[in-house]
Amino acid sequence: MATKAKPLQSAESAHFTLRPMTPAIGAELLDIDLGADDIVDAIPAIRAALLEHKVIFFRDQDITREQHLFFAQQFGELEIHPATPKDQPNPEILRIAYGPESRGQENAWHSDVTWREEPSLGSILRAIEIPEVGGDTLFADMHAAYLNLSDEMQRWVLGMTAVHDIARVFARRLGKRPEELHDKYPPMEHPVIRTHPETGLPGIYVNTAFTSHIKGLSEKESGWLLDHLYAQAANPEIQCRFRWAEGSIAFWDNRAVQHFACSDYYPARRAMERATIKGDRPYYDPEAWAAGE
Repeated sequence: MATKAKPLQSAESAHFTLRPMTPAIGAELLDIDLGADDIVDAIPAIRAALLEHKVIFFRDQDITREQHLFFAQQFGELEIHPATPKDQPNPEILRIAYGPESRGQENAWHSDVTWREEPSLGSILRAIEIPEVGGDTLFADMHAAYLNLSDEMQRWVLGMTAVHDIARVFARRLGKRPEELHDKYPPMEHPVIRTHPETGLPGIYVNTAFTSHIKGLSEKESGWLLDHLYAQAANPEIQCRFRWAEGSIAFWDNRAVQHFACSDYYPARRAMERATIKGDRPYYDPEAWAAGE
């Protein structure tokens, strides 16, 4: 099988210092102020860093909610999550907060909003309040996860289709019946292996949160295969782990990674704010990866 991606624009830039976190995934972008008046000049290099490293991190960012949104808007139109209160100012911000009365619920490997027809390009998460210790977020490279499958398994899953359902998570959280949610957000079909629209790389695109089953397989066959694909994210060699601090921001490519938010800080408080960039409909292109050779 092909082993090369399309060439990427260099992430080298005069706008920041780039420090990779692991050989596989993740980089810190240092010496940059996301609230600076000229931040738009750095956007092409930041995007190149995101494509190359799949998740990028910024430290010591003293920015407002409006500056957070402005930065996110440089990468595309922003989406509004159905869990956002309808009367909230800046509805493009999703606040994710837990404390003594509630425990974090994102502690499973997942991709964001795969129940949408056009799931997100990426998310930009800003730390508002963090626990003294704990609450790290882990990220896994799903292209590397695909490569770790056997050659025969890689060939077998290509072209398969999986169903993604918002009700699996948000029926309970929003206190709605699945049918109510499906009226606005019907279950969506996406390829089990999706092609990244900018790099051409194939990656596993099923996740424990929202994927209900693989079309064309029996319930038992689908469950077995999904469990096998889910397990690929658990390999530490394709992961990076981010320890939050005041002023930290993470920006991940939702088309290329899955993430896991550790809920080990309970009953301490952790509050984050997320701006999410709209993406496009996932697809699989058998020619895209080979075109990079």
